[in-house]
Amino acid sequence: MNLSSEHCSRSDWLRLEATVKASVYVFTFSFATVITVIIMAIVSQNSKLRGEARYILLCQHLLCISSYCGLGILFQGMPALLANSPLLICWVVFGAKLSVGDGILFTLALMALNTYMAICWPLRYLSFVDSVKYRILAGTWMTIMLKNVCLFVIEGTKPTVIAVLKLEPLCPVILNGTPARATGMVFIFLLLSIILISYSLIYHKGKRTGHFNRSNIKARKTVLIHLVQISLHIIPPLIFIGLGKVCGVFFFALNLVVFGIFAFAQCFNSLIYGLWNKELHSRLHHWMCFQLCSTIRKA
Repeated sequence: MNLSSEHCSRSDWLRLEATVKASVYVFTFSFATVITVIIMAIVSQNSKLRGEARYILLCQHLLCISSYCGLGILFQGMPALLANSPLLICWVVFGAKLSVGDGILFTLALMALNTYMAICWPLRYLSFVDSVKYRILAGTWMTIMLKNVCLFVIEGTKPTVIAVLKLEPLCPVILNGTPARATGMVFIFLLLSIILISYSLIYHKGKRTGHFNRSNIKARKTVLIHLVQISLHIIPPLIFIGLGKVCGVFFFALNLVVFGIFAFAQCFNSLIYGLWNKELHSRLHHWMCFQLCSTIRKA
């Protein structure tokens, strides 16, 4: 008897996995959304911050994280509750979740590239970024949507119309084949290369500036923290893609551990890239005082 096949045939394992993941997503969604609302409120109330590319990217990044966690609750909640959703609905929710997840990594790459240009090309930065920032954002989402639609077309053409509308209690998904997994790895490595090259150039620029510059030391520390945080974003998806849907108790436990690390990164990403920012951190106190005074006046 194949023990892995026996475990894989039990829907209870899949439902338990979905239940655990949905519960984790509830926590990460609540935490990330609170931080996102605070940061977006601070940015929206300041005209200077609203026009800067780094804060536009930050707000987009935070919205992607909150949306990803919210869609994670929906996608994992359907099999956890045995909602008997049509397969098409499962695919739509999974596709939206995948697109927003791609948006998280894509925005991280754009944030690293934007920081590199601001530090290494300060004279040309403002004029160039102001002229292309919205076109780059539009092109980013068009690329993400085109990639995922093509993958769904490639791997989703086999099921018939009747099969697509069939009710599925455990909400299976596609994109587990070789083309989708290979494309996912290439996509991740491409964005990771952009991030690493940008941070390497920033590091070398700071090193040439001087070893004993206080702001330079803090900048290198920030780069190191960002790289650790990014590794928690990159490594878990690579493990998921590399393993695919492998059955067995060991892989079930490994899946949950890796997912926990990934969820931790999503949860605290808003703090690392948001409130770690010195300008936002300084404005947080003023924003909280303003909100408190407004509440007292209304009372």
